Amino acid sequence: MFTRLVVGTDGSETADEAVRRAAELARTAGAALEIVSAYEPVAPVRLREEAVEAPKDLEWAINPREDVDATLERAKGIAGDGIQVSLHARQGDPADAILDVAEEVGADLVVVGNKGMTGARRFLLGSVPNRISHHAPCAVLIIRTS
Repeated sequence: MFTRLVVGTDGSETADEAVRRAAELARTAGAALEIVSAYEPVAPVRLREEAVEAPKDLEWAINPREDVDATLERAKGIAGDGIQVSLHARQGDPADAILDVAEEVGADLVVVGNKGMTGARRFLLGSVPNRISHHAPCAVLIIRTS
């Protein structure tokens, strides 16, 4: 049925629930799980300041995507054991990041939380789940989390 699932996370409670559900589904189906998180680059000034303040043995960890790496590792922990998990940090828009990874890996299913899908704002600005549901190269499962 499903062999490769993609789930996006921003570290929010809604995203955590989407990761949990995607992992359960992947485990049941024997599918691989691709976890995606998008980031905006950290300003070079901030990176230099942090590098100066960091202990020498941790300077290597200070990079433009340090926060997203932590978010992805946390999501991997939420997914748990018993499934193949790959992590994808992408610069830019979250919906574009998820859609790009889904296309690149030949996903059968994209799983997203429903955060941001209610109210007038979705009609004005769109939302990550809404954009994904309209542009995904495969089936989309929207997890109701609220």
